[in-house]
Amino acid sequence: MILLRAWYGLTKSERRFGDFLKHKNRADFLFSTKVGRLFREVEEEEVPLTMWKAPLYYDFKHDYTEDAIKRSIEESLKRTSLGHIDIVYVHDLSEDQVGDRYDYFLEQARKGAFKTLSKLRDEGIIKAWGMGVNKIEPILDCLESADPDICLSATQYSILEHEDAVDRLLPAVKKAGVKLVSGAGYNSGYIAGRTRYNYKDVIPKGMEEKRKKILETARKYDVDIIHAALQFVLAADEFVSVIPGSSTPSQVVDNVKGWKAEIPKEFWANLKEQGIIYEKAHTPH
Repeated sequence: MILLRAWYGLTKSERRFGDFLKHKNRADFLFSTKVGRLFREVEEEEVPLTMWKAPLYYDFKHDYTEDAIKRSIEESLKRTSLGHIDIVYVHDLSEDQVGDRYDYFLEQARKGAFKTLSKLRDEGIIKAWGMGVNKIEPILDCLESADPDICLSATQYSILEHEDAVDRLLPAVKKAGVKLVSGAGYNSGYIAGRTRYNYKDVIPKGMEEKRKKILETARKYDVDIIHAALQFVLAADEFVSVIPGSSTPSQVVDNVKGWKAEIPKEFWANLKEQGIIYEKAHTPH
């Protein structure tokens, strides 16, 4: 699967993959992108500050109306030269991104994005759609008023933090027949020792001690902590895929290795005994 969005590099990501994929067999890959921001070309000095290195000269605004979604899909298809998009995520429709305008944008999406994406799915222009967010509530709100297929759960389920998702998110998506993709199973690399947690430099209270205990247990059973984090997410039946992230070819290789690594069942039992893994959470067999 190829996951990207126009947001990356202010449309640069889709353009790059479009150049690459036009030489590939369409049946050999699944392509997903995101909607929720509209882009307009601007002068260099008007480009907003973002996390992207050398973004293209565009500004953006959040917009979840019918017209905005149709335009976003049309522009994505044009940039990528694809005939259809496999998965579309309604992106960043959550309080951590839009603040106190969440209710406003949710209502906008209920009248616009949700219905429009279901219609585009029926027409075959897209194959599936869902939410792509960092919080649980937007997914639950979407399930109440629409018929999504798959949602990108970005920072809601990991070996470090999962109790709320086990109690609220997983039962809801299972009942609705909706699948999940994990977008931050390593908590932005924190599980591997990075001083960053879920895209932020502030580490939640108690998380350092929790990571330390997982690492000590991993050493006891000769387990790679990163491999354990990857397998933990995929142990939940609701998750059909995970985006582990990588910045080097060796990390890609290690992710595949970690997916298939043998981890003793005693390791998982020990973590549950310590209360590090929630008693109701699934662990690998």
